[in-house]
This record gives sequence, C-alpha cells and structure tokens, in this order.
Amino acid sequence: MLDGFLAESIVGRARESGLIGITVHNLRDWTTDKHHTADDRPFGGGAGMLLKPEPVFAAIEQLQSPGCRRIYLTPDGVPLSPAVAKELSGLEHLILLSGHYEGIDQRIRDSVIDQEISIGDYVLTNGTLAAAVLVDALSRFIPGVLGEEKSLTHESFTGKLLDFPQYTRPAEFRGMSVPDVLLSGNHAEIEKWRRDHALEKTRQVRPDLLK
Repeated sequence: MLDGFLAESIVGRARESGLIGITVHNLRDWTTDKHHTADDRPFGGGAGMLLKPEPVFAAIEQLQSPGCRRIYLTPDGVPLSPAVAKELSGLEHLILLSGHYEGIDQRIRDSVIDQEISIGDYVLTNGTLAAAVLVDALSRFIPGVLGEEKSLTHESFTGKLLDFPQYTRPAEFRGMSVPDVLLSGNHAEIEKWRRDHALEKTRQVRPDLLK
C-alpha cells in the first residue's frame, strides 16, 4: 500500500535526496508458524481479529534503536497536530506500527509502544493509511524537504487559523477577478487582508479553534 506513495512527490524526492529514510516491514516476517499467522480472535469473544503479540514484539525488539520513538496509529490515540508532527520530525528514529482489523493485543501497547496517535475521529480499514499521513505531516518540518519554507507558516492550523483564500494567474477568469489588494504590492495591506479572511474562514468552519 505504501510503495507508490513513498516514491512520489515531496516525500519521494526527500527519500531520494537522503533527507528522510523510510523502510516498510511486513509483520509476517516475524511469525514462526508455517502459515505465518499474525492475528487471532480476541479472548472474551467479539467481532474481528487482533494482531498477536509475538510477531509485533519480535519485530519492534529487532528494529528498535536506543532512544527511538515507538508509535502506534490508532483511532483512540492522541490527535495528530502540527505540534506533534514538528516534534516527531526532530527525532532520529521512529517505528510506526499500523493497527489492523480490531487492533492489537493490549500487551503490545503496554510494553513496546511509547506513543499512540490518531489522525482523526473515524475508523479506517487499517492503520497503514494513518502511518502514511503521519509520515507526510512530519516530513514537511524536516529542513530542506519543502522548497519554500514560508509554506510552513502560511497554512491552515500552523497559527491556529485555517488558511486564507489564494489566487494565481490569470487575474481575470470567466468574469471572476482576483481581489485588488493582492495586486496592489502593498505587503502590509495584503497581510491584513489575509489575516482577516483567515479569521472569517475559521469562524465559519472551525469556530472551536478560536476558543
């Protein structure tokens, strides 16, 4: 699932240039039975399957390094935010465990996981997509990954506000015009216009951020 994403666009270029290193591992490589079983039914009954502790413990214990951060992607984790992504971008080594099915055995969470992160209040078929989102979010904070560093400060959520409207050429398109202030060259007025519109967008769409 990750091969295409990790080879394309900004993340792909960051890997090619050596700014970030990413290796994908298959938990079945650490199973010991002939069927390479990585999951089993939960004790106490219930729907779905859980990842077994044996292959996860073995994988993490083999792959971890001193001081690495072991992260589990799960809907009941701490919400991902720019602050969390920025902190993680400064760490040398991360291990991301993607949950599948109904999740993982609790003993994994209790013993070999340092941090649990959620990318939103919804459930996916597995945590691989969540891991990809986390990789993308934190890679933006690694120096050199983004060509234009201003894009880190002029975007949604960085300053607790949603982004302001953006326009590009042509200035006139199908009877729709770019606001005059953006063509004025007056940087102070442009910044004020952007701030006002960011506030208004946040007030309309995410008023909770203004609290």
